[in-house]
Amino acid sequence: MLPVPGLALEKPVAIKEAPKALREAVAAPHRSPEFRERDRYRHPLETLEFFGVEPNMSVVELWPGAGWYTEILAPYLRQRGNYIAAGFVLDENSPRYQLRLNEVLLNKLRAQPALYDRAQLTTLGPPDHWQIAPEGSADRVLSFRNVHNWLAGDYAPQVFAAAYRALKPGGLFCIVEHRAWPGSSLEQMKKSGYVTEEEVYRLAEEAGFLALSGSEINANPKDSKDYPEGVWTLPPTLALKDQDREKYLAIGESDRMTLRFIKPAKR
Repeated sequence: MLPVPGLALEKPVAIKEAPKALREAVAAPHRSPEFRERDRYRHPLETLEFFGVEPNMSVVELWPGAGWYTEILAPYLRQRGNYIAAGFVLDENSPRYQLRLNEVLLNKLRAQPALYDRAQLTTLGPPDHWQIAPEGSADRVLSFRNVHNWLAGDYAPQVFAAAYRALKPGGLFCIVEHRAWPGSSLEQMKKSGYVTEEEVYRLAEEAGFLALSGSEINANPKDSKDYPEGVWTLPPTLALKDQDREKYLAIGESDRMTLRFIKPAKR
């Protein structure tokens, strides 16, 4: 049976409690100023501490985009761990935004080899790119605001299955996602970019995961989730441009669930 969303919540971790190495990685001067500006919405220190990401782990990040978390994770894991970015599958039919983000990420990795030379790249997506890491090799698989895209593409189950295969027994699949109102339909989720917690739990359970707990680290009670252009109405996208810009800036980025699922240990 699926757990009831919202019951197994943990308090956000205080910054002073986070390990020194993680605090240093988040505070590192190489991070892009525009990325650092979003820390107040994305809470990377508290989020990665909640996910239990340690510097000696093998960590796969699904669809890292322009490398917001790459700037933190790749240097953090460089000496003792392993960082794998499972990016977009690109061809002539790929959306323009994926091509642009991929170029930004690759340029970032090439420009600073002292930080990113040990980062590994794989791909994730249809028709047949589902091996994101060697089977049973990863301690953590992380996804930040991607589930709605996989639902829209009708391949979310394949992604959850790929994460399950890549993880070691006892490894965690950790998800941050725009949170829809309970009872939202699948079509509403695809259109708005907001996903119900129930849907994420369902996908995880079908892949074989067990739910651990969630956190309200990335919650935003100001988010009413009823905008003309869905979640993209809010920053950072601001799809309506200058229309009601100050209103949406005052709301901030979306309300997000922060969840952990475990691959059961072998019996």
